[in-house]
Amino acid sequence: MKKIFSILALTACCLFAVAPTAQAQLIKWGVKGGVNMTKIDFDNYKDKMAGFFIGPMAEVTIPLLGLGVDASLLLSQKGVKADSDDTKQMGLDIPVNLKYTFGLGSALGIFVAAGPDFYFDFKDKGRYERKKSQVGINVGAGVKLIQHLQIGVNYNIPVGDHFEFADLRVKGKDKTWQISLAYMF
Repeated sequence: MKKIFSILALTACCLFAVAPTAQAQLIKWGVKGGVNMTKIDFDNYKDKMAGFFIGPMAEVTIPLLGLGVDASLLLSQKGVKADSDDTKQMGLDIPVNLKYTFGLGSALGIFVAAGPDFYFDFKDKGRYERKKSQVGINVGAGVKLIQHLQIGVNYNIPVGDHFEFADLRVKGKDKTWQISLAYMF
């Protein structure tokens, strides 16, 4: 976990070091929010839940190529269950995506994105043993409108199990669809 924080800190420092020398069009800052739709798969149990995410984002793009990187620091809730909150997660979600945008003029663009997703759970353990940090792979697409709005759909594929019910030796994963709206300044 220390390695992950070290890598993230180094990446952030590099981005901030490059920011003053880059053109204003290369780096954009914004706010991103949306809905998480999580499906939890245990060996013999499945459940679907809804949650939210919100937080700041940055996007670095190379002009004319349409290639770039976007990263976010999102407060993310994955799932709410009516009768129990043992599988509810609240934490920090850090997606870092390589993004390619097909420009259809300055007012409209279509993008595809993929990259790693790091999730750090803040919630205490319930009946289920949970990993405090989780890694996944993002795959997504969306549209950019009038140079400020981005609407996207993203799927997070987990790497490894996230939950374990120790008494029954049952392990589980949470797969998440995200619908997002971002406003870039």
